[in-house]
Amino acid sequence: MIRTLLLVCTLVLAFGAGAQTWPSAPINLIIPLAAGDATDLAARSVAEGLSRELKTPVVPVNRPGAGGALGTEIVVKAAKDGYTVVLTNNAALVFRSVMDPKSASYDPFKDLAPLGLAMRSPSILAVGGGQPFKDWREMIDYAKKNPGKVRIGTAGVGSVGDFCVQTINSLTGAGLVMVPFQGAAPAVTAMRGGHIEGVVLALGTMVAHLKSGAVRGMVISDKWADFPDIPTMRELGYAENLFGIWAAFFAPAGVPAEVTARLVPALESAIRSPEVGTRLKPLGILADYAPPDRLLAEMRDEHRRVAEIAKKAGLIK
Repeated sequence: MIRTLLLVCTLVLAFGAGAQTWPSAPINLIIPLAAGDATDLAARSVAEGLSRELKTPVVPVNRPGAGGALGTEIVVKAAKDGYTVVLTNNAALVFRSVMDPKSASYDPFKDLAPLGLAMRSPSILAVGGGQPFKDWREMIDYAKKNPGKVRIGTAGVGSVGDFCVQTINSLTGAGLVMVPFQGAAPAVTAMRGGHIEGVVLALGTMVAHLKSGAVRGMVISDKWADFPDIPTMRELGYAENLFGIWAAFFAPAGVPAEVTARLVPALESAIRSPEVGTRLKPLGILADYAPPDRLLAEMRDEHRRVAEIAKKAGLIK
């Protein structure tokens, strides 16, 4: 009996010590985007700050594909120990479940534990500088007169860019052709190489190209001070703006409370640090922390709005 009690006490103490000493090993940060993507660079900046806060390595691991869904699924299936987290976007969390629910192998509201909103970036439709159309109106007219000739790259089927292209087509009848890529960087490479005419991506990916004049912005989801001449859909006379892109941190659902008690405040400190904000702004990304409850509320609201717009536009039944 005494031996049994001693064994139980030993196990309890060991468990308590383990919880208190988390993390005791490197943390894998899954980034479901291609390396070199602006959000990838931003994620790595936050990872550096998080490493300092937790005093353990946070190792970025790129797993692009399916508009962020492939990398997100890795974390859904990961061990519930806090050593695998993801910085994923609203494409993988909201848009895929609305636009292509059969391909969504996880429920973002049940299979993931929200840790905090991290960043936002406007969506932008940009075209190569050598295209014959100079602005939005000319692009739409050209697309109508040349069916199938205006190909627009996105970060994948079910991405925010995919939704934007389909919404633009439903509003204008332009017949833009959506071309999916495994991330933003390869889409930009294809546009610069003349294989497609334009892209709809996060502004962060396009900043350097816009400033150099290599590409032209046609429309943007939210005004950005560095590019005041690029209009929003509302400025062009439409009822709704395009959706922007946000990214947030998640762990697998069921991760221990002892882990989130350390991880959530560490993330907040890393995201709110002036250093991270300064590094993200030139990338066209705004550091914007929100706690788990506000993040979950925003996800639910965006899911509702996307579903309403998609149904009204005839994109879903």
